[in-house]
Amino acid sequence: MLNSEYLQRVYTQVVTRDPDQKEFHQAVLEVLESLDLIVDKHPEYEANGVIESFVEPERVVSFRVPWVDDEGKVQVNRGYRVQFNSAIGPYKGGLRFHPTVNLSILKFLGFEQILKNSLTGLPIGGGKGGSDFDPKGKSDAEVMRFCQSFMTELYRHIGQFTDVPAGDIGVGAREIGYLFGQYRRLRNAHEAGILTGKGLTYGGSLARTEATGYGLCYLTAEMLKCMKNDSFAGKTVVISGSGNVAIFATEKAMALGAKVVALSDSNGYIHDPNGIRLDVVKDIKLGHRGRIKEYAERVPGSTYTEGFRGIWTIPCDIALPCATQNEIDEEIAKTIVKNGAMAVAEGANMPCRPEAIRVFQEASLLFAPAKAANAGGVATSALEMSQNSMRYSWTFEEVDAKLKGIMENIFHNAYNASMECGMPGDLVVGANIAGFKKVVDAMLAQGVV
Repeated sequence: MLNSEYLQRVYTQVVTRDPDQKEFHQAVLEVLESLDLIVDKHPEYEANGVIESFVEPERVVSFRVPWVDDEGKVQVNRGYRVQFNSAIGPYKGGLRFHPTVNLSILKFLGFEQILKNSLTGLPIGGGKGGSDFDPKGKSDAEVMRFCQSFMTELYRHIGQFTDVPAGDIGVGAREIGYLFGQYRRLRNAHEAGILTGKGLTYGGSLARTEATGYGLCYLTAEMLKCMKNDSFAGKTVVISGSGNVAIFATEKAMALGAKVVALSDSNGYIHDPNGIRLDVVKDIKLGHRGRIKEYAERVPGSTYTEGFRGIWTIPCDIALPCATQNEIDEEIAKTIVKNGAMAVAEGANMPCRPEAIRVFQEASLLFAPAKAANAGGVATSALEMSQNSMRYSWTFEEVDAKLKGIMENIFHNAYNASMECGMPGDLVVGANIAGFKKVVDAMLAQGVV
């Protein structure tokens, strides 16, 4: 637990105020445990109440979202936007449409987003939003009506210099298009910088779709090179999930010489010892939003197994969890270690529980936390904002090169911070401290606001 009485007091206050927000508590505690190493050297933090402010959102908006389904029945969902910290720039973070969405999950995601965005080196603050609406099984018309209703409230709280949402789980190109269309209708203005992840025909950026998965592999490759003098070449990789992050992490890992042998979705996982055929996965997931079990029906030699967590029983050299939060617990982590993995990098947000991370670190595996490893999406979103401001579009190669440079810098910032605080190679600590220092310096400079 925490050694600092100040940090213990802050954490107790967080838990007391919101006792049911377990995911948020987990995220806060992980960061405070890192700050425990430096807080005594900075009495100005306590004197200015800066960490109390850091763990409290600047604003939380909650609203109802009524919409009409294809049967003519009125449905009502709940929408949120957590505007967590804008000290270094406008709030930036995705919208998640999923039945599990609640305030605890969005506060944890928004809190992580502060540090993730800070690590990119770009001028963007942290926020997150979404709804408990489930787009799965809904018609395009139903999704459109929901998105229009959602944006009819959200538009009051966002702006290119205030808060710039993007996509996340359940919010892809289709949803972003409907959201942007309704915003444009309500504002009577084509403010392209208001949302990122847009289509290329109306202000989107090349490489945005690929960015989180590619960025994950760029940071992992830099970690392998600098900490193990190694690479993806010849390695066996297991990737959980089969959405954009997992698909394009697979694509980039293969391009870097690895063999990806497994992917999953919320129902189960596929194993192809010959290496995943990405064209088939893209057809299933991007072509018609199918289930991953179709892969085993189409590719001889592959198998499908119910239960998505079973994917981690497959031996691999590199594990890239890209599905959802807390998918890897202590027992699964021990299995990954036992099966000979050398590195784990988080493509999803907080997919490894704290006790799982300890297992990896005690076994001397390389471990890259989500706030560093999956920052490629938001980094490229910020590059999309820049292009919108300039009324200009960079080529795919230009964006990809900028993304690669950003991800390599994130690794080195986290690694250098871990060395400076006496925890060499602990990228969890390094990412937390490096991200925090930039934000807290800005907060202190701006006073009590």
